[in-house]
Amino acid sequence: MKPNFYKKFETDFRIFTRHQKNAMATIQKYLEEHKDRMLQELVDLLKIPSISADKAYKADVIKTADVVKQRLEEAGCDVVEICETPGYPIVYGEKIKDKSLPTVLVYGHYDVQPPDPVNLWDSPPFEPVIKKTELHPDGAIYARGSCDDKGQMYMHVKALEYMTKNDELPCNVKFMIEGEEEVGSESLGWFLERNREKLANDVILISDTGMIAKDVPSITTGLRGLSYVEVEVTGPNRDLHSGLYGGAVANPINILTKMIASLHDDDNHITVEGFYDKVEELSVEEREKMAEAPFSLENYKSALDIDAVYGEKGFSTNERNSIRPTLDVNGIWGGYIGEGAKTVIPSKAFAKISMRLVPDQDWQEITALFKLHFEKLAPKGVRVEVKPHHGGQAYVTPIDSDGYKAASKAYEKTFGKTPIPQRSGGSIPIVSLFERELKSKTILMGFGLDSDAIHSPNEHFGVWNYFKGIETIPWFYHFFTKIKK
Repeated sequence: MKPNFYKKFETDFRIFTRHQKNAMATIQKYLEEHKDRMLQELVDLLKIPSISADKAYKADVIKTADVVKQRLEEAGCDVVEICETPGYPIVYGEKIKDKSLPTVLVYGHYDVQPPDPVNLWDSPPFEPVIKKTELHPDGAIYARGSCDDKGQMYMHVKALEYMTKNDELPCNVKFMIEGEEEVGSESLGWFLERNREKLANDVILISDTGMIAKDVPSITTGLRGLSYVEVEVTGPNRDLHSGLYGGAVANPINILTKMIASLHDDDNHITVEGFYDKVEELSVEEREKMAEAPFSLENYKSALDIDAVYGEKGFSTNERNSIRPTLDVNGIWGGYIGEGAKTVIPSKAFAKISMRLVPDQDWQEITALFKLHFEKLAPKGVRVEVKPHHGGQAYVTPIDSDGYKAASKAYEKTFGKTPIPQRSGGSIPIVSLFERELKSKTILMGFGLDSDAIHSPNEHFGVWNYFKGIETIPWFYHFFTKIKK
């Protein structure tokens, strides 16, 4: 005869399992009933060109904040505020169920990258269209911001809607949606310092990353840091006739390209003095574990239409774009670039350069090292100025935290398999800022794919991915609350 405690365990387990099955059926039914509306709401949000980098779109950025506020109210937040900052406003919302319960803070951003070059888009970037593809038989939404980050941010709003409408919200939730992420989150630190109590939480949840594949879920456990600078090389005091002065004075474009070319050696190591001094070197065992993630080099090359990969000697493609630091020119210009010919030696040449950093590399220190190195490269006859823009620290989240465990169980529930922990090559500088200011760990539950073309022409987000995110997120709340009780 079974002891009473064992019978109670069996009964509790059956109740829990039945609840899970009922909840799964309920959310799938709810999504099916409201699918068209939820999709249209995202399309409407994507129509607003909330480009934070261009002041000409200021009114559109502010309009987007107002729409996000309205949607949070409709989804069930009891308090929603437009919080003014020195820059664009932050939308804050909350649903406090019981102060004794855990609190999840959701972060996202409503601003988007500029769509340039617009002529390379197959459809206008702010006129969303849904197209079916081989990868996305249910369709993908083509628009700027569809994946980064309006589509992924809006999954959380709709997940809240489901939970509040069906009495499935197991804990407290707060939202902090900003409008300056694409320009370095310049006002976020200011806001955090003044609102620590308002933003107090047990875990921060962000969907601004991706996963390995639709059938291979993954959780981002590491982000690279960032140092972003602009350089200016000045030669003569005006543009000069290239026939009268060519060969006699330094050409800033020629000089700039030589300086940039020297920033990497033949093994594609970065030549800035001190750049690698604090770079974390992973063990052989850690690198072997990373290599277990599904990856096809041939598919990678095919998707990018390249015949070979390129990068730092001694590292694989996945290592180069995740655990190794980089230095890349993001833009370069100077002289005459209009139609036809104009034979000039330009007075100035410019470039924008970004450096992706790994744990222990301090972005401000790296910026200072780069500035010193680049200025030393300049020959006589030109002047060089290095202008720092913005940056942030790298971040690694532990896989034994309560938040990670809850996220893993959530993916297991909706994907039917355990997600793979994966380091990302991208940067979300505010994650390390959150840990410093709010003392909270961040969980990165992304549902985008590498092929979504974020920051590029024809950015898109799969309709399946959008709804899979809405289906999975409530399970995170469920498991996190259960673990914390």
